Amino acid sequence: MDEHLIATINKLQDALAPLGGGSQSPVDLPQITVVGSQSSGKSSVLENIVGRDFLPRGSGIVTRRPLVLQLINRRVKKDTKNAHEELLDLNVGFDQKAGQSEDNVEEWGEFLHLPGKKFYNFDQLRQEIVNETEKVTGKNAGISPVPINLRIYSPHVLTLTLVDLPGLTKVPVGDQPADIESQIKNMIMQYISRPNAIILAVNAANADLANSDGLKLAREVDPEGTKTIGVLTKIDLMDDGTDVVDILSGRIIPLRYGYVPVINRGQKDIESNKTIRDALRDEKKFFESHSSYSSNASYCGTPYLAKKLNSILLHHIRQTLPEIKNKIELSLKKYQAELLNLGPETLDSPNSIVLSMITDFSKEYTGILDGEAKELSSQELSGGARISFVFHEIFKSGVYALDPFDQIKDSDIRTIMYNSSGAAPSLFVGTEAFEVLVKQQIQRFEDPSLRLVGLIFDELVRILREIISQTKYARYPGLREAISNYFIQYLKERVIPANEFVVDIIKAEQTYINTAHPDLLKGSQAMSMVEEKLHPKQLDPKTGKQLPQPIPTGGEKGSNGIFGGFFSSKNKKKLTALESPPSVLKATGQMTERETLETEVIKLLIDSYFSIVKRTVADLIPKAVMLKLIVKSKNDIQKILLEKLYGNQDIDDLTKENDITIQRRKECHNMVKILKHASEIVSSV
Repeated sequence: MDEHLIATINKLQDALAPLGGGSQSPVDLPQITVVGSQSSGKSSVLENIVGRDFLPRGSGIVTRRPLVLQLINRRVKKDTKNAHEELLDLNVGFDQKAGQSEDNVEEWGEFLHLPGKKFYNFDQLRQEIVNETEKVTGKNAGISPVPINLRIYSPHVLTLTLVDLPGLTKVPVGDQPADIESQIKNMIMQYISRPNAIILAVNAANADLANSDGLKLAREVDPEGTKTIGVLTKIDLMDDGTDVVDILSGRIIPLRYGYVPVINRGQKDIESNKTIRDALRDEKKFFESHSSYSSNASYCGTPYLAKKLNSILLHHIRQTLPEIKNKIELSLKKYQAELLNLGPETLDSPNSIVLSMITDFSKEYTGILDGEAKELSSQELSGGARISFVFHEIFKSGVYALDPFDQIKDSDIRTIMYNSSGAAPSLFVGTEAFEVLVKQQIQRFEDPSLRLVGLIFDELVRILREIISQTKYARYPGLREAISNYFIQYLKERVIPANEFVVDIIKAEQTYINTAHPDLLKGSQAMSMVEEKLHPKQLDPKTGKQLPQPIPTGGEKGSNGIFGGFFSSKNKKKLTALESPPSVLKATGQMTERETLETEVIKLLIDSYFSIVKRTVADLIPKAVMLKLIVKSKNDIQKILLEKLYGNQDIDDLTKENDITIQRRKECHNMVKILKHASEIVSSV
């Protein structure tokens, strides 16, 4: 069962490999990622675990693409030995110079990019890694995050999966770019920062652990050390009298999974063809005979490291497998839904496509206006709700904010009163002055009413943009643009009669001033209110009765009336000359009591009637816009678009699919195929 779990993850890695690995995969698989500097002995650790020389060697950056290494144990179970013991029996049955044999039939490697081809010769396997790397990165030119997937079958390995990442370097060599260090770091971070990644940090024991490049990177994504296991190499190269006991005990930089000390073959050993089997035996002998490690020798060395990694990976898989299953299913549904939204490859006739899209657009346009959209937002107002807001909040508030007296002064009212009386001064407040002033103020409703038409036009265009932003409209960019252009053109044409209708409503209000309106303040009421304001009642403090009003004297009217200012500047001689009046004659001087009373009465009447018109305009203008623009567009838009587009001579160009849509459909098809395969794999567990 344990090996079946790892085999399941291996199959998932293979299934998801076409996605390029790293952050591009929608599923985060549990995996052990190997990090360390070039000089840390990372490659030697992996070769010791495998028991074979198979990794490229040389100066500079040798690993330039991630290597997903899947080890498959194919041994026949024996009661006398466990996996730990069998790992010490590496390479039994053949003589190896560097662990290679032409006629080996027990062990072989397979690459995912070469399905069905088995590499029994590990020199050839190493060369294929080099060739496949250079195919993508070029010779010594740089790195690539696209992984190479290698599976090694052997009776001498524990079932395990590792991801070997490029070693950290600081100095570019050959044709490598100047920023090669940051490129490698970014690639490594892409792998080790994933939540389900276990980090295997390889560190040289004869160097300061605090300055270890591998451990530094691991701590950036795992500062608490909860998903990092440390490997200490070059134990045999440490100065006499020194050891790593403090590190192993967690007193230096503690890690949840601790540290495992190992000894690798050095360059001299490799050149002298020392076998990995001999190297593992020497490693075992070293730890068992060393004074610092002998008491815990069973927890040291490559065999223990392999067993521990196997155990960690199994435990991690058990924890994450339910989440992986769920993630695969969610991702599969997501891409299936997108694929459905993109639609199948175009098989219908151009006219059928046009008819279908116009029908869909018309239904969605009407639905959004009526509040019947497929997806109703809880975050913001949209469609018909925005139009209602414009009607009842913006327009109504704007209309009610109009003040009839913010543009006209009392002196202007007095002038109009005299002008409307003609040659004979009126005895009472005339309706002529009232109507002139009211009509002037009613005219002010025209601008906000026309502005309302413009605001609603903008909202309808906003609905258009909302509809055609959907993927299904992006599929045919030519048709989408044509629908948009004809729709806006139609709305612009409808704005003209809507504006005319709105202007007519305002003119109708100006044309007939209904002084018999039941809500209009009566003249006698206005007179009483002004009298009370100008001459408030005074009560006798003793009796509580109203005191008689003082009788105003009228001797002041000649000097302080409408022309008082004009005559006061003349002397008697000039007065008797009867000079012609000035070309521009204004009503000046202090207003008489009667002028004040009449002005205040007219202001009350204007304010009363203006309020009536406010209510009418706030009610009627939105209705007019609804009739002439909104309802009209709902009723006509499908017919207009069909007339313009159905059977159009450019219909073939209009219904040509977007290149991006075609490419995205292919990508979604590929993702659905891969995720279906992945779903079948995890369903077997």
